[in-house]
Amino acid sequence: MSDTSAGPRLLGPAEVRRLAADLDLRPTKQRGQNFVIDANTVRRIVREAGVTGSDVVLEVGPGLGSLTLALLEVAGRVVAVEVDEKLAGLLPATISTYAPEQLDRFEVVLADALRIDAVPGPPPTALVANLPYNVSVPVLLHLLELLPSLERGLVMVQAEVADRLAAPPGSKVYGVPSVKAAWFADVRRAGSVGRNVFWPAPNVDSGLVAWTRREPPVTSATRAQVFAVIDAAFAHRRKVLRGVLRELAGSAEAVEAALAQAGVDPMARGESLGLEQFVRIAESLPPGAGR
Repeated sequence: MSDTSAGPRLLGPAEVRRLAADLDLRPTKQRGQNFVIDANTVRRIVREAGVTGSDVVLEVGPGLGSLTLALLEVAGRVVAVEVDEKLAGLLPATISTYAPEQLDRFEVVLADALRIDAVPGPPPTALVANLPYNVSVPVLLHLLELLPSLERGLVMVQAEVADRLAAPPGSKVYGVPSVKAAWFADVRRAGSVGRNVFWPAPNVDSGLVAWTRREPPVTSATRAQVFAVIDAAFAHRRKVLRGVLRELAGSAEAVEAALAQAGVDPMARGESLGLEQFVRIAESLPPGAGR
C-alpha cells in the first residue's frame, strides 16, 4: 500500500525500467526518448523554474512521469502533453500510484505539442519540460506564441541548443533560435545536466534554459515580417545583409534604402545584430516584404 498522507514519491532507475517494461517500451531516438532516472535532477529543474502552488504548469513530453511527479510536489496544476499513445495512457495510473493525493491536479493530453492550438483548463503560467531534442526549438517557439499566459519557464534541451537559445549577438552560436526566442522572452542558461541521469543515456550533454516573458518590441512591423528578416539574415551565414536580404526586399536598391533607413551597415552580418535592429529593418522594407 502506498502512503497517501505524503506528497508524491519520485521515480528512480528501478521504477523507470519497471514502467518501461510494463509497456514493453523500447525508447526510440526518433522521438528523443531519454527518461530521467534521478530524483535530485527533477527536483532541481522544478526549483530552478521557480514553480509555486499558484502555478498551472504545462509539461511537454512527460514520458514515464519523472518530472511530472516532481512538479506535482509544488505546482497547483500540471497539464502534460504527450504524443506517444502508450506513454499517455500509462501516466494517470503512474500518478495514481505515486501521487494519489495530487491526481485531481493532473491532466494528460494526447497530442503533438507542435500542433496543439489550445490547452484544457486554466491558462498555464509556466512551461517546464524535458523537451525532445529534435523538436525542442520549434516546440518552444510555438508554445510561446500560442500561450501568452506563460510567464516563465525552464526547459531541458541538448546543451548545444541551450547555448544557441541563450546566445547574445556576436557570439559564435548566435542565430535564428536566439533572436526569435528574444522576441518573446529574456532567456538565460540555467545550468548543465549530465548524461548519467537518463535512461538510456543520450550521446550528447543536456542544458537548462530559463526564460521570463517580456513584451515584444513596439513596432509597426508584424512578427511574421520580423521573423522573415531574421530567417533571411541567417540563411547564408557569414554573408552580408546587403546580399542576403535582396530577395526579401525585391531589389538591391530596396535593400540599400531599407538598411540606410534602419541605420544598419549594409556590410554587417546577421550574427552581429540584436532583435531591435532586425525590427528596424523589417519596418523599413517595402510594403509586402516578408508578409
